[in-house]
Formats: sequence, structure tokens, C-alpha cells
Amino acid sequence: MSAADGNWKITINTPMGAQEVTADIKTNGDTFTGKTSGRMGDSEVSGKVDGDTLTWSANITQPMPMTLEFSATVSGDSMTGNVKLGAFGNAPLSGVRI
Repeated sequence: MSAADGNWKITINTPMGAQEVTADIKTNGDTFTGKTSGRMGDSEVSGKVDGDTLTWSANITQPMPMTLEFSATVSGDSMTGNVKLGAFGNAPLSGVRI
């Protein structure tokens, strides 16, 4: 079991305000799968694991279509990272295990 396995509450501080999502993450070697749910709906996610760092991308349609690129580093019961918001720059993310 990886340090990232489990349920997380993730807050993304976007230019349009904080967005909160919950994520259920299961790692398998150098990849992971999970489910996220929040105001923008539920989605399945999958990505890569490199040590304590997870990377994944998500396509959203609201408030406009774009691809979000996530990078998060897990340390104990918290995570910190960054989300690339398509052409709109970057937003910090933070998470806590729930």
C-alpha cells in the first residue's frame, strides 16, 4: 500500500474561488486509479505514481472546456501540489486524508 492510498479532501484555489473535491485513490505500482466527486460532478481518474508524487489530468466542461493537469506530493496525511488550468495559469492544491 502506498502513502497515497485512501480517501482525500482536496482543495484547489482557482481564480474563480476554492473548489473542493473528494478523491478515493488506489495505487498499483507506478500507476493509480481513483474516483473524484465535487461540484463539477463525479469522474474516474487515473495517473502515474513517482515516489510520493501523483500526476494526472482531467478534462472538464464547466465553467468552460479545458484540460487540468495535476501534480500532488503526499506527505503523511496531507498533500500539496499544483494544477495547470489550461491557458489560465496555475492554481495551488492542498489535501488532507479523511
